[in-house]
Amino acid sequence: MAKVGDNIVTTGLSGKLGNLIVFRNRGGKTIVSKAPKKKEQEPSEAQQQHHLRFQEAIIYGKASMSDSQKKEAYDASAEEGQSGFNVAVADFLNAPKIREIDLSSYTGQPGSYIRIYATDDFNVDSVTVTILNADGSEVENGNAVIEPGSGWWQYIATATNESLDGDKIIIRAFDIPGNLTQKDQQIGTIPR
Repeated sequence: MAKVGDNIVTTGLSGKLGNLIVFRNRGGKTIVSKAPKKKEQEPSEAQQQHHLRFQEAIIYGKASMSDSQKKEAYDASAEEGQSGFNVAVADFLNAPKIREIDLSSYTGQPGSYIRIYATDDFNVDSVTVTILNADGSEVENGNAVIEPGSGWWQYIATATNESLDGDKIIIRAFDIPGNLTQKDQQIGTIPR
């Protein structure tokens, strides 16, 4: 792929020339590359699934550009040579990541809290917390709240949890397109 400088012949040119080269415009620059070749073999199941996922991302990107709030947010996040549409497509394709779960301030008493460090290539939309007893019964669940200016989310306990032994916490992080990442972690020691 080559970038072509401003000249009278290629400025604004786009499309395919024979079966040899393709001209594209990105960020006010004309880009020249080899024309893609058609594959002669049937795609594998994994390739078909990837293709479908990418089609869904394109549909999401187009819908986002029709939504004025999403368009503004994605456009503002676009770097040089990128469009808001590119950012929206990438956001759809990449789920958030739960980097760390800090249980050091959770005592099982109301008012104690759990902190979660979650990131995304664009924006983490929400984080939920579910606390289960060792027998699988639910102690409580709810939404964590973002700590301003950081990637940390905080969940403040509202229920009394008598014993943490063998308990489990389930963290779910969602991004704007609805991608979900879940991480489970033991809270206390497992009873013998």
